[in-house]
Amino acid sequence: MLLPTSTLFEIPDFKLELGAALDPVVLAYETYGTLNAAADNAILLCHGYTSNPHAAGDTAGWWHNLIGPGRAMDTERYFVVCSNMIGSAFGSTGPASIDPATGAPFGPNFPDITTRDMVRAQGLLLDHLGIGQLAAVVGFSYGGYLTFQWGVSDPERMRALVPVATWNRSRGGPESVAEIEDYFAQCPGWNGGDYYDGEPGGGVVAMLAKQRVETLRGYGVDRALLDQLGSEEAATAALEKRGRDWSAQFDANALIVLRKAAVLFNAWDNAANIKAPLLYVLSNTDKRFPAGELAEPTMTHLKASGVDAAYVEIDSPYGHLAPTEDWQKWAPALKNFLEGR
Repeated sequence: MLLPTSTLFEIPDFKLELGAALDPVVLAYETYGTLNAAADNAILLCHGYTSNPHAAGDTAGWWHNLIGPGRAMDTERYFVVCSNMIGSAFGSTGPASIDPATGAPFGPNFPDITTRDMVRAQGLLLDHLGIGQLAAVVGFSYGGYLTFQWGVSDPERMRALVPVATWNRSRGGPESVAEIEDYFAQCPGWNGGDYYDGEPGGGVVAMLAKQRVETLRGYGVDRALLDQLGSEEAATAALEKRGRDWSAQFDANALIVLRKAAVLFNAWDNAANIKAPLLYVLSNTDKRFPAGELAEPTMTHLKASGVDAAYVEIDSPYGHLAPTEDWQKWAPALKNFLEGR
C-alpha cells in the first residue's frame, strides 16, 4: 500500500540478478532535508523487513527521534532518503503489484530477487535524485543487510556505513522460508498465494495479524508498550491493534519474497571490499541479532578484513526494538560518527 507521504520513481526493464526482469520497477521513497549544491550530503536510510519508507516528518515515522533538525541525522545538514525496498508492500514493486502480462497481482509468481537487486534499484533512485557520493548508508534490521550489501557492492559510493541490529550474513536458511509458506498454507483462503480476491477482513489477513503480534512480542514491543501504558491489558490491546493495522497494509507473499532474498544474503565473505568507516550497533537484549553471539566475531572479522569498524552496544530491556525505543542511548554516538565523515 502506497503511503500518502511517499513519492514514486519508475525504472523501466529492470534486469534481476537471478535472470528474470521487471518492467517496470517502481520505488516508493521519502526524503527529509535538502540536497546541497555539491550533492554529497545525502544519507540513504534502509528500513526493516516489514517496515516502510516513512521514517520521519511526524511521530508516525519509525525513526523520527533520530531524524530532524539538530538530531543525530540532522536535516539541517543532511538530505535523508528512505526508499521502500523492492519486493515489499509499501508502494514499491512487489508480489501484490499488478503483473503487466496478466493484469492480476504477481502473487506467488513474483520472481526471486536478491539484496543486490534492492541495492542496485536504490542506486538508480539516487542517480535520479542527483545524488553523488553518500554521506552514509544507515540501515536497521533487514535494512542493515542492505547497508552491508552497499558496502561490499559499491564501496566508493558512501563515506560511512551504519548497520544497526543486524548482521553481515543471513540468520536462517531455506527452512525459514518453508516455515512462512507452511504457516499460510493452513489458511483455506491462501490458494497457493493467490489470495487477493479473498475476504479482506479474514483468512490470510487475520493470519497476518496473528503472526505480526507474535513477531512484535519477539522484538520487545510488548515490553515497550507495557512501560508506556502501565498495564498488561492496555499493552495487549495496543499490540493487537498494531497487528491488525499492519496486516491491512502488508502482503503475505512479500514476507516470502524478502525472506528468500535474506537467505541468499552474504556480505561476510567479501567484507574486504568495504572501504568506508563502519559503526556496528547491537542491543544487549536483542534475540534476533544477539550481541553476545555476534559482536565479537563480527568485529574481529571486519577488522581482520581491513575495515575501519567501531562498535556500540545499547544497554536496553527492549530487545530488537532498542535502537528505536532507547534511541537516546546511541544517538550521540551516531551523530558523532556521522559528523566525523
